[in-house]
Amino acid sequence: MNTFSPTFAARALWQLRVRKRPLVLSHTVNSRCNMRCRFCEYWKEGGDEMTTEEIFRLLEDARSFGIMIYNAWATEPLLRDDIPQILEHAKKLGMITFLITNGKLLYNRADELEHLDYLSVSVDGIKSYKEIRGIDFNEILLGIKKAKDRIMNPLLMNCVISGKNLDDIEDLIHLARELEVKISFEPLYEFGEIENDVWNEIGIRNMGKYKKTVERIIEMKKQGYPIINSVTYLTMVKNLNPNYTCHASDIIMNVTADGTVENCRVKREKLGNIRDGIKNVWDSSKNKRKAISRECEGCLFFGYVENSLMHDFVPEVMLYYEWM
Repeated sequence: MNTFSPTFAARALWQLRVRKRPLVLSHTVNSRCNMRCRFCEYWKEGGDEMTTEEIFRLLEDARSFGIMIYNAWATEPLLRDDIPQILEHAKKLGMITFLITNGKLLYNRADELEHLDYLSVSVDGIKSYKEIRGIDFNEILLGIKKAKDRIMNPLLMNCVISGKNLDDIEDLIHLARELEVKISFEPLYEFGEIENDVWNEIGIRNMGKYKKTVERIIEMKKQGYPIINSVTYLTMVKNLNPNYTCHASDIIMNVTADGTVENCRVKREKLGNIRDGIKNVWDSSKNKRKAISRECEGCLFFGYVENSLMHDFVPEVMLYYEWM
């Protein structure tokens, strides 16, 4: 079942183009993680988390503002005992539900995800997975196999391309086909808060091998493998060239675990707090959001680029668009 029907598309266009309001609530639903990946900054931050009731009020405010999609992600959403109730509340409000997980708890909690529409699991390799993430890949694979039969829409494996997993990429694509799931790719983003020695070890440094790997991804997409990225986007990824107009802060409202509203996951400029009301934060931050986007050098985060291309009606993206 494709949740994104023509009716949904019309309502989304009305929300984005006419009302000029966000379509997606991207919620850092907690501040804890059960992994300690060296290339990630989120698990180091800690901090307060909203209660279940506070999240319910957030969802109600978001829905009344016209937001149609709820995306629960960082730091690790399955660490929240109440995540099934949160997803259920979003569904009852008429929202499409997404969840992004590292997959470590997926096998144990897959049966609780009955109110989840779309599931994305971070899978950065097969042979290289343990070196990158610190645990055995089979532990994640068991959860993927269990969860994919409980989610109505296709499960997604999202792979961050780094200097560590270039030899694993083609095998991952074959695995996606074998499992009958989708797969997406995005390049590693080198956050400034992480030490340089981490990037020198894991970052994209062998550009010749990297470009050949992405060319192979494009080739396999054209051959019909279940890769959901557009060729338009993958071409930018190959050249590490974010050649697009970013509309991420117009499409997505980013809310942290303590209720702070941020511009995006790259700039992370504070726009307000959801306790002030989503409409108030959105309206009062209009000029700031525009200034940040205007001055930004760009990124290649998959969701930001593809949704921005969709916003600008890029034909190839519109024709093959499968995922938010």
